[in-house]
Amino acid sequence: MRRAGRQGRGPAAARGRPDDRRRPPRRARRGAPGRGRGAPARLARRRHRARRRTDERPEPRARPPRRPRRRTARAGPAARRRAGRRARRREARRVKLRLFHHHDGARVAYREAGTGPGLCLLHSALLNHREWEPAVEHLTHRFRVVLPDLPLHGDSEDRPRHPYSRDWFAEVVGAFCHDTCGPRPLVAGHGLGAEILVRAIARGTLRPRRAVIMPTPLHRPPGTPMPRRRAWRLAARAGAVPGLDRTLSHAARAVFRPAYGASLTATDNPAARDLVRHAFQDVGGNANLARSWARFAADWPTLAERDLLDAYPALTVPTLLLWAGADPHHPLATAREALDLLPDGQLRVLESAGYLMAYDDPVGVARELVAFCGQR
Repeated sequence: MRRAGRQGRGPAAARGRPDDRRRPPRRARRGAPGRGRGAPARLARRRHRARRRTDERPEPRARPPRRPRRRTARAGPAARRRAGRRARRREARRVKLRLFHHHDGARVAYREAGTGPGLCLLHSALLNHREWEPAVEHLTHRFRVVLPDLPLHGDSEDRPRHPYSRDWFAEVVGAFCHDTCGPRPLVAGHGLGAEILVRAIARGTLRPRRAVIMPTPLHRPPGTPMPRRRAWRLAARAGAVPGLDRTLSHAARAVFRPAYGASLTATDNPAARDLVRHAFQDVGGNANLARSWARFAADWPTLAERDLLDAYPALTVPTLLLWAGADPHHPLATAREALDLLPDGQLRVLESAGYLMAYDDPVGVARELVAFCGQR
């Protein structure tokens, strides 16, 4: 009986182990759904619970009708051109500050923006590179625009160790344009920048491919009095007197207030006020700058320079006279007289622009520069 009972319990009992059928069922293991032995039971319970919760939910509220989605056409040529213009405008705002060092130690701070052939824009006296700021975004798609601060202006050289003579300015600007824009650059000058440009071409230190000259006293007939320049020259020369340099620096900031910038425009552009404010923000209390301006005024003439006027017929460089029609201090008749002296000259007039043409008509300035400098 004992042997028979043992045989009836199966082979597992014969080996000394209890039968698997007598063990209690294992509890379902915890784990990820679909894994382990407990997964089917757990999934079944979850389905039942989800079905029950779904039955107990209230009826959903009716949603308002969706607005029909506005159909947009695919990006065609016009859309791509608009996107390209926006990208170029963003790139134009990324103006990079750089420094050029002349062999005599003079430094010239400049900004550049855009891609293409180099176009150097020289500002007028007492201002800085921001004189061209409104027109930059309209030029960066065709040129690599270079905006220097002339010595004694902005962030450029202002130490009194340099002579600051007319020939020195021509040498420094010629070397700067050659280094930043290549051996045959495109150069445009306004006011003092135009005078330096003409002298650099006449001396042979600069050989531009094309030159643009904007309103400047150079085009006045010989012997024409310049009372404003004479008064400024006398005041600037007083900066060489010990003890007056710092006083004159504060006086210059008091005289050239932001309203002076608005008076240089025909449209009373408020942005011109910021131009003058930025140009004179570091002048007050700068004794070195006052002494340097005294050296500059001692060499700069108060009348139109006869030697440069005589050099006009020898300027074989293609030259554009870009004039302001609403500037009372630089009448259009003087530009026509200068045009007769140039062997390869053109005259373009912006009728509604004042002395600061880039602030009165930035699109017109950029249009004329692109049309003239973009020629092969």
